[in-house]
Amino acid sequence: MYLDPAFYLRDDVVMIARDLLGKYLCTEINGVVTSGIITETEAYAGTSDKASHAYNGRRTERTETMYRKGGVAYIYLCYGVHSLFNVVTNQEGVPHAVLIRGIKPADGIPEMLNRTGAANLTPKTGIGPGKVTKLLGLHYSMTGRDLTGAEGKAGDRIWIEDRGLKVYDEQLRISARIGVDYAGEDAKLPYRFFISL
Repeated sequence: MYLDPAFYLRDDVVMIARDLLGKYLCTEINGVVTSGIITETEAYAGTSDKASHAYNGRRTERTETMYRKGGVAYIYLCYGVHSLFNVVTNQEGVPHAVLIRGIKPADGIPEMLNRTGAANLTPKTGIGPGKVTKLLGLHYSMTGRDLTGAEGKAGDRIWIEDRGLKVYDEQLRISARIGVDYAGEDAKLPYRFFISL
């Protein structure tokens, strides 16, 4: 059920962002499996995209993960508070990534509630990239982890599964990305995809 590694290596990051909807983002942390159906994504198109951390070829210790071969996690700390999870795509040296902005909790819900201190799920429980990482136990120290299952079953793991959930065009909503006004005209690009489940 792991996504085929070739899924991540395609050159159209916008299409990958759309295709990730309905897939299951999974973690195994301290032996506990949790997962959520991906319901909201944003594409970041590398060196030509003013909203991307890698715009104009920028390379730092943090962003170096974006330049790796597609199929790894890029997780960074935002505002010193929230870890935000991205899927690195494309070939090595091309810093494309997809931010996962929303999930619908699926497996391990008691553990998710424990992580968030919530008594029960609400329709907004998994909406927002900081909520995604908190629910799934993801932390920026996990950046660079393999998503394809190639690392086997040792230690904490992150992976994405295709369980056959179809997302049809009529379910799909598309908009500009959120919170990237600094990117000028690129802030208006229709690179955000979301569904309601």
